Amino acid sequence: MKISKEEVQHVAVLAKLRFSEEEIERFVDQLNNILGYMDQLGKLETSGVEPTFHAVAQKNVFREDAVQSSWDLDLTLSNGPDPDRGFFRVPKILE
Repeated sequence: MKISKEEVQHVAVLAKLRFSEEEIERFVDQLNNILGYMDQLGKLETSGVEPTFHAVAQKNVFREDAVQSSWDLDLTLSNGPDPDRGFFRVPKILE
């Protein structure tokens, strides 16, 4: 499959982009090179290759979700100006 100059211009109009003739020609060449490479990859035998999501192996960087003890409520509330029944009392800002 080849990309034509008209297709590049059409996509540029849809994206509301303006390109010079030189830029459009460059995009046509670049897109056709990419499609040519994809055609080469499509000819390879891949039936025994397991699908991958990333080219580089990755590991989960998140910690295990485990229950942990929390801060003492009285100690936490002691840091506020006006604790009341397990909450911080703050000035009313809405009428």
